[in-house]
Amino acid sequence: MISKRYAGLAGLALAGTFVLTSCAANEGDAAAGTGSAASESELSGDLVGAGASSQGSAQEAWYAAFQGDNPGVTVTYDPSGSGAGREAFSEGGVDFAGSDRAFKDEEIAEGGWAACAPDTDIVELPLYISPIAVIFNLEGVDSLNLDAATIAGMFAGSITNWNDPAIAALNDGASLPDLAITPVHRSDDSGTTENFTEYLGAVAPDVWTYEADGVWPIESGEAAQGTTGLVDAVNGGNGTIGYADASRAGDLGTVAVQVGDEFVSYSPEAAAAIVDASPEAEGRADGDLAIEIDRSTDEAGVYPIVLVSYLIGCQQYADPEAGALVKAYFSYIASEEGQDEAASSAGSAPISDTLRGEVESAIELIK
Repeated sequence: MISKRYAGLAGLALAGTFVLTSCAANEGDAAAGTGSAASESELSGDLVGAGASSQGSAQEAWYAAFQGDNPGVTVTYDPSGSGAGREAFSEGGVDFAGSDRAFKDEEIAEGGWAACAPDTDIVELPLYISPIAVIFNLEGVDSLNLDAATIAGMFAGSITNWNDPAIAALNDGASLPDLAITPVHRSDDSGTTENFTEYLGAVAPDVWTYEADGVWPIESGEAAQGTTGLVDAVNGGNGTIGYADASRAGDLGTVAVQVGDEFVSYSPEAAAAIVDASPEAEGRADGDLAIEIDRSTDEAGVYPIVLVSYLIGCQQYADPEAGALVKAYFSYIASEEGQDEAASSAGSAPISDTLRGEVESAIELIK
């Protein structure tokens, strides 16, 4: 069992559809994005992806650098949400997917990836990592300390007012109004939702009694489509609370989460600390680098509400030309230059050299 080791990371997100055009990919030197390789690229065709909106800005940064080297390939990425991306990939509507969770064991057992050659495995590459911020809009309050049970109660509907004693006890001196809490959740199938509900169930199981799921499991509060919709809904009301990719927190209030005896605010370092210690999921095929996040750790300095977002493709494609394009594009994203480009342009952080080695071995399986 190999733990994933990451450098620092930062959250980012973009919702709404955008089309990445005039992009291309090449293997070897061209995949490194050197610019001078543009005239050497022999790849051409259309590469289509869809999925996690959390990857939206990163995908935009990757394509912007990537297109200079490979002008013969057009890349389209629709940030329609993790669930939509996984479904589109399974049905053969896209060549690759972005997803804020790996496929589950039972989903993999069903197989049937339409774009893949028969009886082939998939690759799942953890190339984007982000803290999930608990965001709120409460006039006069910029930050709050909350434990998992209190957060769970606010979203489950058992804590309904901002001056509830459970909130006040964790925030001595805070001016908490007599105001109803309006929890906001995603209306779409979302990897962010799945990671958030996984945290609630792992750390506050007596309060949050629902299974982790990308679809919000209860009738409560207000629903909003996508990351942008959720953030807009929280921004639009006084007394709202929600959850979103940390880069989208903006000027909203944010929660420091209790871990052990301390309250930890989200940060690249705190998110990296929990990801670094998390092992690989057991029983996966070579090239499937799904990891397990230890949400309930008491280790100092970790931030437990974090998502790991994957690039997903076939080990062997039914169309070899599609396989060549996916292999080259994934190679660029995983490269040091590709990770640095996303870091500087979109606010994410490069993966560690250890993880890059694992990812590169997985990419070599793609045909």
